[in-house]
Amino acid sequence: MDDAEVESSFDRLRTGKPLDKSRALRFASALLHWLALLDHASGWVQQFHLGALRNNNTRFRRTLGPDTGFDSIGDFELARPLSRFLDRLDETDQLAKTILYNLNPRDNAVVATMIGNFQDGSVPGKMQYGSAWWFLDQLDGMRAQMDTLSVMGLLARFVGMVTDSRSFLSYSRHEYFRRLLCNLLGEDVGKGLIPDDREALGRLVRNVSFFNARNYFGLPLGRAAAGFEE
Repeated sequence: MDDAEVESSFDRLRTGKPLDKSRALRFASALLHWLALLDHASGWVQQFHLGALRNNNTRFRRTLGPDTGFDSIGDFELARPLSRFLDRLDETDQLAKTILYNLNPRDNAVVATMIGNFQDGSVPGKMQYGSAWWFLDQLDGMRAQMDTLSVMGLLARFVGMVTDSRSFLSYSRHEYFRRLLCNLLGEDVGKGLIPDDREALGRLVRNVSFFNARNYFGLPLGRAAAGFEE
């Protein structure tokens, strides 16, 4: 979509005129690309949650409104469109720090390997495979995400559990995540898969639990905020 079509589509939407499906998709793509350029220019981290099939129950959507809990895992094609989107930004060196989350567990390996295509060395762990979320935000989902990342990526650079939740009670998932991370490492030590180096393992846990995210997002937090030192 060229600039003229973008402006025309925006004017139609602003005046309440609908776009056909093809034009709406082109406009959404152009808008997403433009916002991603702004993220890079601002030095922000962009996060994308991929694979939700929203508002499946028409009757309750009419009664309660959109986005009221009738969502599920979708089975959309992911790899090729995601590759094109990221590559277009990277081609002009305007790809911001990015975290990708998948909702369909079948896409674990897709996302874990996709981030490797665009690690450019400018920032440690610039491209992140985000923690398990939504329907996968539970024991099996978290284990599968961390297992895939540790096999196909670099667990030591993982920014760990982050959330956009506005519910105070949902923050308990951070403690659940940390306990599960420690359990996974302990099990690997017991199986002889990794060295029983408590200092190195402790440092990894502290980094994944706090310091990686602090450094990645540029948060102005001192060591005391974490309750432990680097």
